[in-house]
Amino acid sequence: MIRFAVLLTVAAGLATCSDQDKGTNMKPPVAKVVPQKLERHGNARIDNYFWLRDRNNPEVIAYLKAENSYTEAMMAGAKSVQEKIYAEFKKRIKQTDMSVPFRRDGFYYYTRTEEGKDYPIYCRKKGSLDAPEQIVVDANKEAEGHKFCSVQRPVISSNSDIVAYPVDTVGRRFYTIRFKNLSTGDPLQDSIPDVTENAAWANDNKTLFYAKQHPTTLRAYQVYRHVLGTDASADVLVFEETDETYSCQIFKTKSKKYIMIASYQTLASEYLYLDASTPTGEFKVIEPRRRGHEYSVEHFEDHFYIRTNDHAKNFRLMKAPVANPGLANWQEVIGHRDDVLLGDIEIFRDFLIVEERSNALIHLRVRPWSGTGEHYIDFGEPAYAVFAAENPEFDTPLFRYRYSSLTTPLSVFDYNMKTREKTLLKREEVRGGFDSANYVTEREWATASDGQRIPISLVYRKGFKKDGTSPLLVYGYGSYGISMDAEFNPFVISLLDRGFVYAIAHIRGGQEMGRRWYEDGRQLTKMHTFTDFIAAAEHLVKQKYASPDLVFAKGGSAGGLLMGAIVNIRPQLFKGVIANVPFVDVVTTMLDDSIPLTTGEYDEWGNPNDKPYYDYILSYSPYDQVKAQKYPNLLVTTGLHDSQVQYWEPAKWVAKLRSTKTDGNLLLLKTKMSAGHGGASARYERWRDSAFEYAFLLSLAGR
Repeated sequence: MIRFAVLLTVAAGLATCSDQDKGTNMKPPVAKVVPQKLERHGNARIDNYFWLRDRNNPEVIAYLKAENSYTEAMMAGAKSVQEKIYAEFKKRIKQTDMSVPFRRDGFYYYTRTEEGKDYPIYCRKKGSLDAPEQIVVDANKEAEGHKFCSVQRPVISSNSDIVAYPVDTVGRRFYTIRFKNLSTGDPLQDSIPDVTENAAWANDNKTLFYAKQHPTTLRAYQVYRHVLGTDASADVLVFEETDETYSCQIFKTKSKKYIMIASYQTLASEYLYLDASTPTGEFKVIEPRRRGHEYSVEHFEDHFYIRTNDHAKNFRLMKAPVANPGLANWQEVIGHRDDVLLGDIEIFRDFLIVEERSNALIHLRVRPWSGTGEHYIDFGEPAYAVFAAENPEFDTPLFRYRYSSLTTPLSVFDYNMKTREKTLLKREEVRGGFDSANYVTEREWATASDGQRIPISLVYRKGFKKDGTSPLLVYGYGSYGISMDAEFNPFVISLLDRGFVYAIAHIRGGQEMGRRWYEDGRQLTKMHTFTDFIAAAEHLVKQKYASPDLVFAKGGSAGGLLMGAIVNIRPQLFKGVIANVPFVDVVTTMLDDSIPLTTGEYDEWGNPNDKPYYDYILSYSPYDQVKAQKYPNLLVTTGLHDSQVQYWEPAKWVAKLRSTKTDGNLLLLKTKMSAGHGGASARYERWRDSAFEYAFLLSLAGR
């Protein structure tokens, strides 16, 4: 407590704390008030905590550390619960493990982990799984001496003898691409600093294309060409995205014949292609960008296969000749349907796999190029998640996919597209006495305020009584058209075994119910996202899945915006809320085009430089809508180096809530001082952070 008091003194009046013992008698830090007038469209807002934006200000760091100390003190009584849950996590998760190997260019690639080590080890074997193991990259060695380390998936050269791998040791998503000769095991002198993790090799085995981000806004806007053995300062700029609302990325087609540059924003995209065997050639446009046209491209034989929303809200599949791929030459392969969203495709020599989404579920459609024998893969559960796994080879009848549900651990299957036989290659081993038969998953439907039916996936332990006495945790996201499918989460078991019901609300803003579901939850209809979530929670209470006094909510990033909105709109509905890296200062952020993500997201939230959008965003922006009322217990998390939602948004939100709310409920801010948007990079630290959050919930629920 003396150290804590000294910290606050150094902050020169920034925050205050009593001299009482740690615990419930401790007074929270109080951020100093420095009024900042922000005016637009004749509307003036006073931001008392605008000064917290300066991460180089010692007072800011002192305030964040003071909040951390307060959070630790207030959660001291739940320490034993946290440690017990953390021990459960370690016991439940197989710590020494290995992914299912996949074959590419004569090698079997896989990732493994070792007990006691925080990071994955990327490996391969030549020709056979019985061959000696070769370590491609050991992320644990890359992490030595760093509090944070993110090693993205290694990129193997065309001759399979050179690996390029991006490393970030700060959390800001500025990577250094490093190189290693896999034939000798020696690192190469080449090094490309301060770039994105996005890279692709040309077919000459010496040229690497990579994307670079803007130093201030972090928008990926340039693509460079690097030749092994040369200094990165001599790399050639081959593409620059000058429209500040667009970002770009680089990739190689599955056929290995083309390098692609995808330039995209929320509601439009444009693809450029280059023969991967002529890396110094010129990139050509497939179809010029236009407002509202989204498309993506893959290659097979003499055609590009194009998923497009041209005259197709839910998308359709087209093909175009490589020799002349413009829109005038597109031919329809799969037409548009009003009730089915066409998703990603996977191309094989004899088959096409199509991901389709309807009624809030993913369906995998198998289409032989011969035109006969089309069918769907059956999964047999009411709610689940399924995705294509690694399928790098064309000439195979086997399609590999990942499957899980709220009761089924992550499973990897090979599906024979000819014989329709499934082969389970691996099911994630969940230890500690876990048995799927002890848990039940259901699908419920809530009715929104405008009559729309909102799907809800939920799970509970067998023996649960629907009598309105149980605690409930509802998770939600609802933005960018990202669907939250019913995936297995081994951590949630610790809640289920203590009587919780866990639910995922598939609210508007995602695409669970098709493209209209997304359109009906963005820009000037964004409020649907929040009211849908509230309707889902109310429905579960009404159906007696939960006690009205024990409803909890959790969401992160744009889902943190959701959390901020619902506690302003219906604070009395929730006992406690966890908001991870929450996007809560929407108006101010979307008016500041100097910070990451802003310019590329006008189509998601609206551009508040235009008054109608300003007024609408202001009506729900959590920071601006804080009012003198009672709020639920709140745990708010952030990372000092967050590149997507700047740390100051949750910090300002907490400071304003402290000075405004009228209750005595918990309000905790936890800042990871050496992490970014994704939190801690080390797996054991991530598990501890999750255990901390669960301890927060369980202590409030009296469990």
